[in-house]
Amino acid sequence: MDELRAKIDKTDKELLRLFKERMEIVRQIALYKKEHGLPILDAAREREKLTAIDCPYEQKLCAALMELSRAYQESVI
Repeated sequence: MDELRAKIDKTDKELLRLFKERMEIVRQIALYKKEHGLPILDAAREREKLTAIDCPYEQKLCAALMELSRAYQESVI
């Protein structure tokens, strides 16, 4: 069990690193959208991305990431 938990901890650390990287990209997108007068929500893109995912748990994760990204974009703009 300890070995499995260590693997989870290592994976979580990498996920958080990637999440921080993603949110920096989201910040850049927010600035672009602000500069070009674009809306934060692109419902068609979100729908397209989510429908391409077969696993419902992966869909939920991606939907949560998109929701967090929109909230962050709002705070940036």
